[in-house]
Amino acid sequence: MEAKTDRVDLKALALEAARELADASPQQILRWAVDTFGDRFVISSSMGDGVLASLAASVASGVDVVFLDTGYHFPETIGTRDAVAQVYDVTVRTMLPLLTVAQQDAEHGAELFARDPDACCAMRKVEPLTRALADYDAYASGIRRDESPTRAGTSVVEWDDKRGKVKVNPIAAWTQDDVDTYVQDNGILVNPLAYDGYPSIGCAPCTRRVAPGDDPRAGRWADSAKTECGLHL
Repeated sequence: MEAKTDRVDLKALALEAARELADASPQQILRWAVDTFGDRFVISSSMGDGVLASLAASVASGVDVVFLDTGYHFPETIGTRDAVAQVYDVTVRTMLPLLTVAQQDAEHGAELFARDPDACCAMRKVEPLTRALADYDAYASGIRRDESPTRAGTSVVEWDDKRGKVKVNPIAAWTQDDVDTYVQDNGILVNPLAYDGYPSIGCAPCTRRVAPGDDPRAGRWADSAKTECGLHL
């Protein structure tokens, strides 16, 4: 499938789509992305669940899904990635950091995630995603407005100026209840950690269980002021 955006101003396209698709369903937003960008469109997934993969597969077969394997993931997250690749009609691509954990420890010292989490995320998440997106004009994420104050203004289509890409957020307007309903109604794969006190799942050293009633993202970088890994800023 060929992309249709060779001579289009992608930024203008993103701003126009943000207006036109503001009230569209996730499937309609994904259909627009697939029709517009073809195989120059990819989904990024942290493998907290298979919601985005399922939605994409319902629109078009074989959509690329990129997963950033930081080397610090819970085994359950790696298992969810493998299950998503088997269950849904998508093509999962795993992107690795330039340095293994051992190489990073040797070059920057052990447990950089504890001493400088921003630097660790930059090397193990932000740079790999930028590299993974080199062959694409647009990418989708599963972020939602209700997840945190920093995400409250998220549009369903945005311009990622840092990467020069169109960013698509098909479920930006969904609430957690919407996600739960979709999961239940469609038998969606969910990372087992989500049922074990981890409503927001990141790297194992930087993620802890959350008490019932606490902010779902309270378990991310709990001992620091950090609230985002840098992928969505």
